[in-house]
Amino acid sequence: MAMANFAKRKVLSLSGSVARSDLLRSSLYLSSSFRRFSTGSDDNDVVVIGGGPGGYVAAIKAAQLGLKTTCVEKRGALGGTCLNVGCIPSKALLHSSHMYHEAKHAFAGHGVKISGLEVDLPAMLAQKDKAVSNLTRGIEGLFKKNKVSYVKGSGKFVSPTEVAVDTLEGGTATIKGKNIIIATGSDVKSLPGITIDEKKIVSSTGALALTEIPKKLVVIGAGYIGLEMGSVWGRLGSEVTVVEFAPDIVPSMDAEVRKLFQRTLEKQKMKFMLKTKVVGVDTSGEGVKLMVEPAAGGEQTTLEADVVLVSAGRVPYTAGLGLEAIGVQTDKAGRITVDHRFATSVPGVFAIGDVIPGPMLAHKAEEDGVACVEFIAGKEGHVDYDMVPGVVYTHPEVAYVGKTEDQVKASGIEYRVGKFPFLANSRAKAIDDAEGVVKILAEKESDKILGVHIMSPNAGELIHEAVLALQYGASSEDIARTCHAHPTMSEAVKEAAMATYDKPIHI
Repeated sequence: MAMANFAKRKVLSLSGSVARSDLLRSSLYLSSSFRRFSTGSDDNDVVVIGGGPGGYVAAIKAAQLGLKTTCVEKRGALGGTCLNVGCIPSKALLHSSHMYHEAKHAFAGHGVKISGLEVDLPAMLAQKDKAVSNLTRGIEGLFKKNKVSYVKGSGKFVSPTEVAVDTLEGGTATIKGKNIIIATGSDVKSLPGITIDEKKIVSSTGALALTEIPKKLVVIGAGYIGLEMGSVWGRLGSEVTVVEFAPDIVPSMDAEVRKLFQRTLEKQKMKFMLKTKVVGVDTSGEGVKLMVEPAAGGEQTTLEADVVLVSAGRVPYTAGLGLEAIGVQTDKAGRITVDHRFATSVPGVFAIGDVIPGPMLAHKAEEDGVACVEFIAGKEGHVDYDMVPGVVYTHPEVAYVGKTEDQVKASGIEYRVGKFPFLANSRAKAIDDAEGVVKILAEKESDKILGVHIMSPNAGELIHEAVLALQYGASSEDIARTCHAHPTMSEAVKEAAMATYDKPIHI
């Protein structure tokens, strides 16, 4: 069956190449026509407000399609939250703290003896800052290469085709654009009665810049950010307690994998208080006193901490843009309403990334940006949010794509489950890092893969085989009959696929 499927897809691929060739010629004509007839009073074909992953990618892609483009960014450094105070610096600290933790707890088992081991926190933070600085300058270089104009300042709509900018230099400017894309991202979700001062009570931004390792850290929120930042400081010596209102950590995660994941974090001495709400905070002393009680109501208790991290989610950032003045509609959650072309309720105004519905993830925003400007240029763009992978960058990592088992059950589809533990994977055993599992869900009748969930070292890299498989409608047998190099962690994916449609070999 798998060989027949492969042959069929090969024929479709070849015929698709011809179709894409015709589409490319058509698209080139459309884009050249767009350039020819977009020379009215507007200075730009595209203006992008926001220079984060969605915004800067949209700006570069627009320029590559021959559209005159300007990007407005108020931070003064491109890359948005993700690059400056989010994804990139957090991954730098996650890696550095993991290296320290391994040296302290695991090296001896590999025959590597170390004496006098200590944390040089300023050097660790400097390495993080260097990574950020290099990457932000790299994006500026890409802007120059692709002839994207870059304006540093805060933008606000004057009309659907005009943006007033208060520049960081203290001046003002009005930038005109035939099409304007809102890509302003998201901000930290605040909690009633809790004021973030970035010293005792911090957001993820403050948690990335602590100058001392807190003895006790309380994290409010058991999502991606809370668990990752809790892991960083926990590895460096903090006693970490996670307070979560919901009954589970990371609600988007498959329930079975989530339970394994929580047990692993607990073995790493991370404590959890689930179904718990924060009802008060006192910062009058040296540290912080956090008053909590059961979510359903009950006896109040007090947690003491040196630092409290608020990571209860994020909200769309649209403040000060003047959306109401031009009539851009938003939903109850404050997200901008768009159609499948990312067009808002106002002609010529588009929105992408965290300000619209969908996963609040940098890679989702990038896909939005590319698809949006393709529509603007007369092409066809597309983003399938069911195929956007999620990754929690703890150790082990957890990565997933597609449906969870609960979602498959709710859909009424008959399905099979295949699992393979990394305890039976040769590479994982060889490096003595074998905690985790691969879980695959497939439709019973067709064997089409519905969801893949991985907990392992480097799960964020392993998941993309599954993303590609789902994108092309592959069966679990397709993965199982694909040769995987030995010894590799990815063999666990192959074995889980074998377990889904038949039987694995190595367990």
